[in-house]
Amino acid sequence: MSQTLLLERLGILADAAKYDASCASSGTAKRTSKGGKGIGSTEGMGICHAYAPDGRCISLLKILLTNHCIFDCHYCINRKSSNVRRARFTPQEVVDLTLSFYRRNYIEGLFLSSGIVKSSNHTMEQLVEVARILREEHDFRGYIHLKTIPEADPELLAQAGLYADRVSINVELPTDAGLTRLAPDKSARQIEGAMAGLKSEIVEAKDARKRFKSAPRFAPAGQSTQMIVGADAATDSDIVGKASTLYGRFGLRRVYYSAFSPIPDASAVLPLKRPPLIREHRLYQSDWLMRFYGYAPGEVQQAADADGMLPLDIDPKLAWALKFRERFPVDVNRAPREALLRVPGLGVRAVGAILASRRHRTLRLDDVARLTVSIAKLRPFLITADWRPISLTDRADLRTLVVPKRKEQLELFAA
Repeated sequence: MSQTLLLERLGILADAAKYDASCASSGTAKRTSKGGKGIGSTEGMGICHAYAPDGRCISLLKILLTNHCIFDCHYCINRKSSNVRRARFTPQEVVDLTLSFYRRNYIEGLFLSSGIVKSSNHTMEQLVEVARILREEHDFRGYIHLKTIPEADPELLAQAGLYADRVSINVELPTDAGLTRLAPDKSARQIEGAMAGLKSEIVEAKDARKRFKSAPRFAPAGQSTQMIVGADAATDSDIVGKASTLYGRFGLRRVYYSAFSPIPDASAVLPLKRPPLIREHRLYQSDWLMRFYGYAPGEVQQAADADGMLPLDIDPKLAWALKFRERFPVDVNRAPREALLRVPGLGVRAVGAILASRRHRTLRLDDVARLTVSIAKLRPFLITADWRPISLTDRADLRTLVVPKRKEQLELFAA
């Protein structure tokens, strides 16, 4: 096969993989080998989120094994009825590409997904074979994320976890009704059953590692999933509830959100326009509130408007604070950590710094200002030694005072 044709296929399959958002590399364990050898070893740095400790972005080769597919999901550009250019790699070709890119220092790992060709089992066998060759024949120590196929035999999914750092299964859509309507070949029960199986394997492997150091690792970076936002009628409240259920039932590391993007020759049942990209961002912020700020799912849902949608002009943390003004202002010198984390504009690091500093001295407004991006957003919600705002319930104009006027608020939280 000529280099030109290989690059042409790479272009097709890399472009086809861009719709999958769930490829962050957080939580992986460092793989080492005797004498520090082994291709792709991350010794001395590890892989954390998508960034190295020195701030470099961790780069993954993100491709599909093939964009041929026997399924006909309405929202997918690679569905069997879609009029797109098709391409396919063999497992060995993916291995060769991965090693070639790694040796040139272009990547530090592989994210591999695929359309369903021939059958779910056949495709899953091909995905596992890529990881097996890399690990066993080339001693590859870099990061591997495999997108698994819920319809495949559980034994194949178990094999994937023995070679991959992270495994993932897309739930695709927030509601069972949406999945039935837009992905007739997929089953919510089958997807969740596969996720439950992976969770059991992960838990059992961790337990075995505690008792036997020689026990094999199984997906040490855990499992993740992805939901498409805006392809059906699901509200933000529906999505938040679904994400919370997935975290609780399956111990997921991450739920990723992908704003629906119109595709060529789209089905008539799909929306004509993509949802505002800021909606995807607000859902990530709500996810952050549940994972790191101690908010219950119901509390995040309370930040939504009457139609179940999160406000687009303010982040969900501020939206919640404006609805529950009686919880504020919070005294930075006396309030517990849980209350400080509810203050709009205070991030986890800033709260930690406040708790550490107030052991030694009484904090003033200037002290808090040095820990945040903008003190203007915080002032109505906190009390310091030299500052006390008027009652929030008396401020009809409070929202206009704290909402940015010139540019869209895109930061996650000021920290």
